[in-house]
Amino acid sequence: MSDSFAHWMAAIRLRTESALDRRLPASATAPARLHEAMRYSTLGGGKRMRPLLCHAAGAALAADARALDAAACALELIHAYSLVHDDLPCMDDDMLRRGRPTCHVEFDQATALLVGDALQALAFQALAEAAAPSCQRRLAMIALLAQAAGARGMVGGQAIDLAAVGATLTLEELEFMHIRKTGALIRAAVLLGAHCGEADDAALVALGHYASRAGLLFQIVDDILDAEGSTITLGKTAGKDAARNKPTYVSMLGLSRARELAATLRAQAQEALCACAFDTTRLARLTDYIADRTF
Repeated sequence: MSDSFAHWMAAIRLRTESALDRRLPASATAPARLHEAMRYSTLGGGKRMRPLLCHAAGAALAADARALDAAACALELIHAYSLVHDDLPCMDDDMLRRGRPTCHVEFDQATALLVGDALQALAFQALAEAAAPSCQRRLAMIALLAQAAGARGMVGGQAIDLAAVGATLTLEELEFMHIRKTGALIRAAVLLGAHCGEADDAALVALGHYASRAGLLFQIVDDILDAEGSTITLGKTAGKDAARNKPTYVSMLGLSRARELAATLRAQAQEALCACAFDTTRLARLTDYIADRTF
């Protein structure tokens, strides 16, 4: 990773952290416990992959920085809410997230449930109140995020994932699940960034294809890391998918073939960027980062 690209990633992460800090209610504001838990679950950790993708796509299309901040916040608030709910005992029942106790462990289950609800609402408020782009573009962005986060996207994928525990899926069924559970929000990150800029229909199609490949790549790497990584390195419980008998790319294909599929998706994502008539260097570098990451 070049120094300039690493510097850009660090700058976007810091920018997103600052924007989230401003957007989230202060801990001292009533109801203080809820607001403290919202900040605990959102700030101070995470790869910020969705904001990075959003900023990379938007900057390539001359997007307004204020619009990108709003979109990045919305994406990360949805992502944080999904993690809080995903960790609950009725879901994956996990005790560790980003190297520290999960929200329901640090606070309580009822508070964690409300935290997820509040973060989701705040995400759409962030988009609705954005200073840019146009009202028409913002409406399209709200609809895009709602679909990506809902029953046709992330929540639907989670429902399929819960039903698949202990079951045998085909590769096509596994892909169908992860296009929704993980891929939908990653695709939304790229397209929200594009909507903030000067994206025409051709750009949206090309970036949508790119993001669909990048989203599946992200999930396969997650499955590989869950099988090979340590709890300390990952910041979450390693090996939990195998322990719960959940179908993954590794359990279905084995490590070697899962890596081969990841390499194929990486190449497909990079190829999709070649169809774009604007500078996609940062998106290409982020694709490599997704593929090569170790946490």
